[in-house]
Amino acid sequence: MQRRQLETAAANYSYLRGLLFVPLGGLSLLAALGNWQVGPLRHDWVFVVVAVAIGLSYLPISRYYNDNYGRLSPSTREQVRVAAGSVIAVAVVLGGSTLLRSRADWSLDLPVNAIAVTFAVVMLISYGIGVGLKAHHVIIWGALLVTGALPVWNGADPSNIGVVLAGVAVIVSGVFDHRLFVQTFGPPHAVDYENGDVAA
Repeated sequence: MQRRQLETAAANYSYLRGLLFVPLGGLSLLAALGNWQVGPLRHDWVFVVVAVAIGLSYLPISRYYNDNYGRLSPSTREQVRVAAGSVIAVAVVLGGSTLLRSRADWSLDLPVNAIAVTFAVVMLISYGIGVGLKAHHVIIWGALLVTGALPVWNGADPSNIGVVLAGVAVIVSGVFDHRLFVQTFGPPHAVDYENGDVAA
């Protein structure tokens, strides 16, 4: 296997373990429901317990990938790139949301859902740089971008709805990423790591 193929496989392994994004999407939905104080989430302790439970679901999902596909440690350069990208992403979402929708005199105050728009842009750029945009990325994140950019978000601050839309998009994208991961690396039983063999 050539170096470029190995680098591509490593990038796909890192980016396409989509089931790991399901808890993240769940936490986004929980945050929105907590902001709305829906049902028992009005109580801080209930919110914390549910958040911890969702967060802990990351562990068996990570174990599933490690047990069935092995472990792959990104290079230091890749880790720095991901960390820098994460900081930039947060800055873009927060800064873009403030610019598009803030009530400050210097903001544009457009009738858009700034969270949905900025989050969609960040995800499209992230996937574009990481593994290249796949059809499902364009459809899911493009739909979020278009939905957020529709000039119908007048009145009350729509940020919480943007968090819900982003959370749903993260979950759906994660499921499709996992599907692509399995297509790329094969079904879980295809690799026998104890013997170092690939099953026929």
